[in-house]
Amino acid sequence: MITDRIAPHSRILDIGGATGVHAAALADAGHHVTLIDPVGTQVIRAERHGTFTAQVGDARQLEFEADTFDAALLFGPLYHLHSQEERRACLREAVRVVNPDGLIFAAVIPRFIRHAVVTLAEGIPHPYPKEWIALLEHGTPTPGGRFPAGHFHTAEELEADLLDVGLEDVELCAIEGVAGLALEHIHGEDPELLSAALTLARKTGHLPGIRDMSNHLMAIGRVP
Repeated sequence: MITDRIAPHSRILDIGGATGVHAAALADAGHHVTLIDPVGTQVIRAERHGTFTAQVGDARQLEFEADTFDAALLFGPLYHLHSQEERRACLREAVRVVNPDGLIFAAVIPRFIRHAVVTLAEGIPHPYPKEWIALLEHGTPTPGGRFPAGHFHTAEELEADLLDVGLEDVELCAIEGVAGLALEHIHGEDPELLSAALTLARKTGHLPGIRDMSNHLMAIGRVP
């Protein structure tokens, strides 16, 4: 989906790129990729790919000049930060360093799928736990989760954040789609199942409500 939308040999900034899974794939496709991540050990592992630049950096305050890149990825920071202002700071910085007409790709974890994961096979307790209500109402992580200081989005909330920082032509789509959670519980890679999941994601991943039932949700916005 990313490579279909960007020109060959684009300059891409992978913000919060961890060990470089996405950066390596984009570099292998011929793009010029720079990865930043706040965790030094992640950056060291990313550097081992040897096909792109990796350095320690903060998504909220990028150390790059304006209009340096053709596209930017935010595939982590938006669900690691609890504060809306910090999340929007990440988006504003991405907009600043990307050329006009460049694209921002931002991924989040929908709160409704997170609620399903937390409550799966737990039954319906009485009274309903306050932390489960806070997750649904505000996107607040439940205690003991992987992102204790993070945030879980709705599609509408993500769209509002991108529009608030000035991005245009915003699109939202599910990444794994409605079959994503099921695939996580099936070991191995059955080509038939993967093909069916991909078809569902392509056919329904843009639909309001349905898109929120994916493991991850992606927004794409154009820098004006």
